[in-house]
Amino acid sequence: MNAVLPRFLKSAYRKDPIISVLMTMGVVDALIGGLDDSWTLFAFGLGIAGISLGFKLWRIQQRQPLPDEPVVQHYLPSQSSSPTLPMLSISKKKPPR
Repeated sequence: MNAVLPRFLKSAYRKDPIISVLMTMGVVDALIGGLDDSWTLFAFGLGIAGISLGFKLWRIQQRQPLPDEPVVQHYLPSQSSSPTLPMLSISKKKPPR
């Protein structure tokens, strides 16, 4: 459990940092308001957390599904754009010594 929570929080903050901050603020306000018997702070925290959760769910629904077609990557072109090089011939002469 200890290793799962930090991983989840990091991934949540990377994907949607503003929504995650609002969610954290709402939960903390609700906890403080609930423990301190301040019902206005508790209601405010629940409202902020609920609004941010609703916004996050709305954004998940708005995402377009990725196409299922595989992407083909060609590393080399089918035809070369440069002209062919001439054939090299080996000279039969010996170099001077």
